[in-house]
Amino acid sequence: MPFVRIDALGADSDRLDALGRAVQDALVETIGVPPDDRFQVLVGHDGVGSTLRHGGYLGVRRDDGIVFVAITMRSGRTPGQKRALYRRIAELAHAYAGTEPRNVFVTVTENESVDWSLGNGEAQYAPADGGDAQAAGAV
Repeated sequence: MPFVRIDALGADSDRLDALGRAVQDALVETIGVPPDDRFQVLVGHDGVGSTLRHGGYLGVRRDDGIVFVAITMRSGRTPGQKRALYRRIAELAHAYAGTEPRNVFVTVTENESVDWSLGNGEAQYAPADGGDAQAAGAV
């Protein structure tokens, strides 16, 4: 269950929606995320009240079409799956939103099952056991 944040400079709601669909479709296609498992924060920056900074690090010439995609998900994907994910996000961002692949900056942060609460104050992927209850009471 990935959690995705997309920040784009000068993006209206249509472009943000297209970028969100691009990332979701890439997650479904490359790492098997269920299609309805979509948790995203989509943020447009106007360049005045808020902006995004980018440079030409590693020879990639980014411009104001920059899109930052931050994906947090449980660990377990191979380097090959991650490379395929990055490639597919860039392809679909171009196809759906007209974003040049050079302007698609993606990071993946992995964590463990216990690092997720999907509501109700519970860790649905990591139910409590006796050890957790004892540790909680000792604090």
